[in-house]
Amino acid sequence: MTIQGASTIDQTRAEATSSAFKRRFMIRLVAVFIGGMFLDGYILGIIGPVAGLMRTDLQLDALSLGLIAAGPLVGIFVGSPLAGWATDKFGRKPMFLVDMGLFLAASAAQFFITSGDGAVVQLVIIRFFMGVAIGGEYSIGGPLLSEFSPPKLRGRLLGLTLIAWYVGFMVAFIVGTLLHDAGTPWRLVIGTSTILALVLFIARLGLPESPSWLITKGRREEALAIAHKYVESPEMQNSITEEIDLRMIQEAQAAKNRTTIKGASIGMLFSKENWRATVFTSGFWFCAVTPYFAIATFADDVLTQFGFGGGWAGGVGLSALAAAGVVTSVLLIDRLGRRILTVPGQWLCAGILLVIGVWADAPAILILVLFLAFSFFNAGYTTMTQVYPAEVFPGHLRGIGMGFAAAFSRIGAALGTFALPWAISNIGMGASMVVAAAVALLGAVLSQWLAPETKGRTLAEISSDFSH
Repeated sequence: MTIQGASTIDQTRAEATSSAFKRRFMIRLVAVFIGGMFLDGYILGIIGPVAGLMRTDLQLDALSLGLIAAGPLVGIFVGSPLAGWATDKFGRKPMFLVDMGLFLAASAAQFFITSGDGAVVQLVIIRFFMGVAIGGEYSIGGPLLSEFSPPKLRGRLLGLTLIAWYVGFMVAFIVGTLLHDAGTPWRLVIGTSTILALVLFIARLGLPESPSWLITKGRREEALAIAHKYVESPEMQNSITEEIDLRMIQEAQAAKNRTTIKGASIGMLFSKENWRATVFTSGFWFCAVTPYFAIATFADDVLTQFGFGGGWAGGVGLSALAAAGVVTSVLLIDRLGRRILTVPGQWLCAGILLVIGVWADAPAILILVLFLAFSFFNAGYTTMTQVYPAEVFPGHLRGIGMGFAAAFSRIGAALGTFALPWAISNIGMGASMVVAAAVALLGAVLSQWLAPETKGRTLAEISSDFSH
C-alpha cells in the first residue's frame, strides 16, 4: 500500500470517530425515533378527517367504524410487550428496522383496500398491524435512545417523543382536512403515512446495535467498539463501563450460586429485583392516561354538561394546554428532575377533578379553568411515561418492561374512553369526575411511594439502586 493510500485510510478512520461524526449520529438517532413517534400520532389522527367519506363509501355502521378506530389500540396492546420481548432477545438494531418495515407495509396496504363486504375486515386487520408497529416504537425506540443518550440530556430527548406524537396527530388532522376538501379519495388520504414510513425506513438502515444490549449478551468488546465509534459524551462512556462491571458482578454471583442469568420474560418483571420498576411504571402510566383520554375524547360533552359549550374550549383548548404541559416538562426535566415533575402534579390533578366532581354549583368559567389546568398539569407528568420506563428497568429487561407498561396503559386508555359515556348516563357527571379523581389519586400515592429521582444518573446506577 502506498503512503498516500495509508494516509487516506487513516484520515477516513479519524473522521469516522470524530466528535462531529458522533454528533451527527446522535442527531440522526434522535430524528428517526422522533419521526417514528410523529408517525404514530399521524396514523391515529388521519382517520378523523375522512371518517365521513369512509362511512359513505363503504356504508359503514357505527360498530364497523368503531372497530376500525379501535384496531390500532388493540394492536398497541399486543405489539408493545411482543416487540419488547423480541428487542430484548434479538437486539434493538434489527427490531428497530423490522418495526418500521411493518409500518411501511401496512401503510402501503391501505392504498389497495377494496370496496364491498370485505373492506371493513381489511381495514381492521391493516389498522391492527399498524397498532402493533406503534406499540413496537415504544418498546424498541425508547430503550435504544436511552442507551445512547448522555445522562444530562436523556430526559429531554425521551420527552421530545411525546411532543412529536402530539405534532403528528395535529399535522394529520390538518393534512387530512386539506386533502378531504380538495376531493382526494380517502384511501390516498390515509395512505399518506406511507411516504413518511419509507423515509424513516431508509434512515434507519445502518444504525448500530445498542452497547447496553450487547453487554447483556456478554459481547463486551463489541459494546466498547461501538461506544468508541459513536458515543461522544464521557458520562455515557462511563455509563457503558459501569454496565459492563455490573454485568460481570451479576454473572459472578450467578456462577457462585450455580444458576444462570435468564432471558427476558413477563415473569421476570415481577421478580423480587424488578417488581418495583414494573408496578411503578405500569401503574403510573395507567393512572396518568385514564382520566385524560376520557375527558379529552368527550371534551365537548363534558364541558356542555357543566354549562360551558364545547367548540374552541373543548376541541382546541384542552389539546393546546396539554401540548404546553409537555413542552414545559421537556424544558425542565433535566434541570429540576423527574420526581418533582411527577408527584406534585398528580396530587394537584386529583384535587382539581375532586373539586369539579363535588362542587355542583361552581361557575361555568371556573369549571373551564379547572379543566384547562388539569390538561396542562396532567400532560406535564404524563411526559414522564416516556422517560421512566426507559430508565428504571435493567438492560436485559428494558424492552419488555417498557412494552408491558405501555400495554397496561392502553387498558386505562380504553377504560377511560369507553366507560365515561356509560358513567355519565348512569351515575352522573359529578360522580364520574370523582371516580376520575380517585384514579389520579391512586397514581399520586403510587408515585409518592415508588418514583425515583434519576436526573443525571447512569442507567447502570438507576437499575442497580431501583432493584434493591
